[in-house]
This record gives sequence, C-alpha cells and structure tokens, in this order.
Amino acid sequence: MEGKKYYTCDYCYKEFEPSRRRVQKYCCASCRSKAYHSRKTNNEELTETSKKIDGIKVPDFAPFPAKTKVETMSLAGMGNAAAGSLAADAVKTIFTPMDSKPATKGDIKNLTYKLVKRYHRVVNVDPQSNGALPYFDMETNELIYSIIPLK
Repeated sequence: MEGKKYYTCDYCYKEFEPSRRRVQKYCCASCRSKAYHSRKTNNEELTETSKKIDGIKVPDFAPFPAKTKVETMSLAGMGNAAAGSLAADAVKTIFTPMDSKPATKGDIKNLTYKLVKRYHRVVNVDPQSNGALPYFDMETNELIYSIIPLK
C-alpha cells in the first residue's frame, strides 16, 4: 500500500481511497448528504454515542434523520378523497363514448340471448308490399317474411 492514502468516512466510518486531490471527509455524495441532513435535524454530535476502536470512531447505531411529521387519518381527509374519487368517476363516465365502455353481465346475457334466438331481423332488405318484415331463420338458413314480429 505504498503511495496510497486511505481515509475514514465521517458518516459510515468505512475506509476509502480519495478520488479528489483535497482532503475528503466522506466516501461518497450520499454519505455527505446524509451527514448534512443528520446535522440539520438532530443537532447532536455522533461522537457522544460512538465508541473508539483502534482509533476509529464507530457509532452504536446508524444515524437516520428523524421523522418531521406524523401522518394521521382524519374524517375531512377521507371525505376529500371520496369526493375526488366520485368526481373523477363522473367525468370518466360523461366523456367516455358508449362504444368504449366495458361490457356488463347484463350486456353479455342480452348478447347470448340474441345469438341463441332462431329468427334474426334483416335490416338491409326491404319489407314486402303487404308489410311483412324479412327474418333470417338460423335453423334452416333461409330468408323468410312474416307479418307478425318474430322474436
């Protein structure tokens, strides 16, 4: 290890080889940032709760920034969340075209009923002169006319 000089990080206390010319206190930018936040929130020195082993300061615990605000649930907050959710659903319902809306169980039931029916009304064929409407028979595969509406 000739010519290499190792430093000890003032935050995590690990040995590191400096990457800059001047004296570095921290091994990386995240340790530097964490140390800054620790100093700003705690105003306590790490040396009070640290031990010295072979001349190196070792903390008893890893310093973490203290929580600044306790999150609590409130009735007003729940009401605001419910109102926002209802407003978003209303806007979504209003501006979504009918073709893009999801199918419901009732829609699927109606579709299966229509597919299972024997007679289907043909709309692109003109009715007869006596008023009989054209229907397609699903069993015989023929076009029939009926005055009575078939279902």
